[in-house]
Amino acid sequence: MTKIKGDPEGQEVQAEACSGERTYHELLVNLNPIAQPLASRRLTRKLYKCIKKAVKQKQIRRGVKEVQKFVNKGEKGIMVLAGDTLPVEVYCHLPVMCEDRNLPYIYIPSKTVLLHGTGTLEPAKG
Repeated sequence: MTKIKGDPEGQEVQAEACSGERTYHELLVNLNPIAQPLASRRLTRKLYKCIKKAVKQKQIRRGVKEVQKFVNKGEKGIMVLAGDTLPVEVYCHLPVMCEDRNLPYIYIPSKTVLLHGTGTLEPAKG
């Protein structure tokens, strides 16, 4: 796909609309109120690529219990959280844990992007 320099943002929106995927702005509708800081469209793509590389190297932790266990053990990394997970009480303590341990964390708009990036079909339990 080639980009036209006149309106690069508009071209990306058209490409997403043609591919049948939901656009970034459509995904923002389902966000939780605690989903801050939220990744931009460009950063979401970069995080998606980073997640795919981490899966290949088996350096990824999935699910609240597993992530919480490794954060408590002192493992370093970045925590990527889905902004549309319900109920919020399931994972609302994780950002506080990250701030206490100086770990970076960020929300992305959709858990389906996370699932697709990790190569799984359903969310982690617990």
